[in-house]
Amino acid sequence: MSTVFSILALLCNLATLVFFILVLIKMFQKAGALQGILGLICGLWAFIWGWMNLKDEKFQNLPLMWSWTCAIVLSLVFQFLGGMFAGN
Repeated sequence: MSTVFSILALLCNLATLVFFILVLIKMFQKAGALQGILGLICGLWAFIWGWMNLKDEKFQNLPLMWSWTCAIVLSLVFQFLGGMFAGN
């Protein structure tokens, strides 16, 4: 059972990486190279920037930040469950 949760956590982590790249692309386009490099170095800044600029961006129709947040939370939950079942 822990293998299933580990695979699900891996898929959520891959989704998180894709959403991070999408926000970085928007960050480079909207805020410039300096902010984009800062977001590349510190992923937390990219996450915060995405939520702060959600209303200003053209990706309002695309639930990018909600999807990214859900992928992070689900990854943590699956990792926790995988760890619980690994002990058995």
